[in-house]
Amino acid sequence: MKSIFNRLVISQLFRSIIVLFILVGPFFIWKANGQATEGKIRYLMTHNWTKQMAAVEYLSKEQRDRVTYMWGNRAEWKEYSEMFFTPVRTRYQDSEERAEPDDNGYSWRMDVYDINRDFEKQTIYDRIQLLGKMYIIEDTLRPQQWKILNDIKEVAGHICMDAFWNDTLKQQKVTAWFAMDIPVSGGPERFCGLPGMILEVEINDGALLITADKIEMKTLTTEMVLPKKIKGKHIHEQDYFQVLKRHMDDRKKDEQPPFWGIRY
Repeated sequence: MKSIFNRLVISQLFRSIIVLFILVGPFFIWKANGQATEGKIRYLMTHNWTKQMAAVEYLSKEQRDRVTYMWGNRAEWKEYSEMFFTPVRTRYQDSEERAEPDDNGYSWRMDVYDINRDFEKQTIYDRIQLLGKMYIIEDTLRPQQWKILNDIKEVAGHICMDAFWNDTLKQQKVTAWFAMDIPVSGGPERFCGLPGMILEVEINDGALLITADKIEMKTLTTEMVLPKKIKGKHIHEQDYFQVLKRHMDDRKKDEQPPFWGIRY
């Protein structure tokens, strides 16, 4: 019994050392090399309509089963998005590169979605086309309140740790995997705030999976330059959340899925 206990203690200690190395090591390596960290990440986004429907608790089982039957073998839809990043900034948007050969009829989803984070100034600047309107969100950076866990896995050739966040607005369970050897606090969509680049996000047990599948470390040129003429309604982030909340309340009242009309 004592031998088993000792092995468990040693195993846990070894795991803790590995986690500590992953958390701290990349920063010392990065500072020692004195190199700028910038480049481009391509993400593969996989939407699963059946799992998205299953997560809508206010819909009846019959309604969810009907959608599952309707989609059949077309329950999954894939698309690419991309992020450009420097040590202090990120810019994320949909990619013109297709993940599906014929887009399966989903080309209508190419709305404006331009997400910008400045970690040095602690600001956000987003252009989002939502429910037929263009919004320009300018505000202070307020990252998600993540709970860092201790699992480890590889994503796109990088060792990542996981973190969890419960989105109470959209009723979504979000798991993120971040790479400490890319010491930029960015991520896909509007996710950020972890001590390393987020390379994978899973929402509601696979209803949406966003995974980095190509990472290019390169010097950027004009990728971070925003358009000079930008039209849209200027709002704060809290106003944006209110628009989402009203939409979701209306969808619930009409007994319709909330993700029809918004990004996810």
